[in-house]
Amino acid sequence: MSAAVTLIDRHCVEGAAALDAAALPALLAQVPGWQAAGNRLERRFAFRDFHETMEFVNALAWIVHRENHHPELQVSYKHCTVAFTTHSAGNALSENDFICAARIDALLAERGQA
Repeated sequence: MSAAVTLIDRHCVEGAAALDAAALPALLAQVPGWQAAGNRLERRFAFRDFHETMEFVNALAWIVHRENHHPELQVSYKHCTVAFTTHSAGNALSENDFICAARIDALLAERGQA
């Protein structure tokens, strides 16, 4: 990835390769609040109520569907935990996981919820 091109400028690619551990710090720096937990990229989001949580889930669904890279979600009344991994990369982290995380962060920033 070029230094001038950020994650938000990229799109997910089919057959993305697994990342090596050396690439993680630079990518994590671009998605504050997200954590690499083993082979998953995770973040827990908090909301005021169930309606706001579901609004987020629906917007997230639109984003990940367009990127064709779908997370695991754990949804509750005021929270949603999002976890990405790349199955085609052997259930490892790939750049696709970070691209989707950056797009979700941009959505929240646009709504003033970052």
